[in-house]
Amino acid sequence: MSVVPAGALPAGVLTAEEAAPPRPAALGPRARLWPSLAAVYRAQLSRARVARIPLLFVATFQSVGIMILMRGVVDGGGEARAVVAGSSVLVVAFVALNLLAQYFGQLRASGGLDHYATLPVPPAAVVLGAAGAYASFTAPGTVVTAVVGCALFGLPLAHLWVLAAVIPLAGAALAGLGAALGLLAPRPELATLLGQLGMSAALLLGVLPPERMPEAVRLARDLLPSTYGVEAFARTFAADPDWAHVLGDLAVCGVVGVISLAVATWAYRRAAVR
Repeated sequence: MSVVPAGALPAGVLTAEEAAPPRPAALGPRARLWPSLAAVYRAQLSRARVARIPLLFVATFQSVGIMILMRGVVDGGGEARAVVAGSSVLVVAFVALNLLAQYFGQLRASGGLDHYATLPVPPAAVVLGAAGAYASFTAPGTVVTAVVGCALFGLPLAHLWVLAAVIPLAGAALAGLGAALGLLAPRPELATLLGQLGMSAALLLGVLPPERMPEAVRLARDLLPSTYGVEAFARTFAADPDWAHVLGDLAVCGVVGVISLAVATWAYRRAAVR
């Protein structure tokens, strides 16, 4: 069997190697969720670090001002617990719901989602990372609001450690809702409006004592994700807290948070492919 050099072949005749279809390039390993989530979280945290102090000041000042106003009409008891708990969670709503809705609305309108779509990160990491970064800003303001509220209304400080569970669970629920509103809104102006309306609902339905609300408004209050975080925190001000109900409220808040973040992830996929 003779071997013919490739240069001696007539034009148009291909060797076996040239005639074979090209092999697809080997893909790298798929990015895992948790490392991607940590990377997005650090990036979002560093980008928003400059605006952290103004955000904390505005959110905290707003909640403390509301408690001072309510001090003139609420003496104590269950109504005072509702005011302090609702004002504390309102700090979370201001940042995690309102500002996150504006951020994702502007990101979609400016084409920023195309940047994230080119990165080898799962969609859930983008949503969770941004939501976690914004929710992280709320912890100092929430604690300060709770301490000031307890001093104003004479409530005990013994169980403020419950905020370590209330802040992330309520933050996850509200951040998921805010991200979904921003991603589903067709225009950034509408995303800003929806975020403002959501924060107003958290203000009216979370801070005002539920005993003074009509039955229809109470039903709407039960649909608000932050309500269960408010209820869990308010129960801890009792002389003998009912920890079973506290854990139940926190569990409901956690389930709502998982659902809202799942909806936000779906909304991100939907917006990224358009």
